[in-house]
Amino acid sequence: MKELFCTNDAVLLSFVEALFNEAGVAHVVADANMSIVEGSIGILPRRMLVQLDDWNRARRVLAEAGLNDVTGQTRESA
Repeated sequence: MKELFCTNDAVLLSFVEALFNEAGVAHVVADANMSIVEGSIGILPRRMLVQLDDWNRARRVLAEAGLNDVTGQTRESA
């Protein structure tokens, strides 16, 4: 699996998860349970991981939803 993007925006993650579920894109939200450590204040970003086989389809799904700029939000570029 490869990190597609990371964000603190729970609504965005939920929306992208719904898009990926509908499109059949294999994905995992990593660090989703970190709220226990941070005290539920949302400072630790969650990572959207995608299977390498689904990478291009995931990018296409985001583009079709108007979310091209989301993929620029990775830990490497932050």
